[in-house]
Amino acid sequence: MDKSMQRYWKTNKGYMIILLAVWATVSYGCGIFFVEELNAFHLGGFPLGFWFAQQGSIFVFVLIILAYFLLMDRLDKKYDVHE
Repeated sequence: MDKSMQRYWKTNKGYMIILLAVWATVSYGCGIFFVEELNAFHLGGFPLGFWFAQQGSIFVFVLIILAYFLLMDRLDKKYDVHE
């Protein structure tokens, strides 16, 4: 594998690590670990900790998928591996 593709995969893995860290922080941090602190706030009549556990983490996950798509589209074009 040439240097160009090694940089491509290193960048790709970096994106995945960062986005998975965001997912873990939102899913576990906001929905489990910091739920008591977040419940001091309300969103749409529901405690924020409950909201993150039920809907918020799903919305963030969809945004992470969109971010990964956009980042990879740009990376693919940069390294000329796009379809």
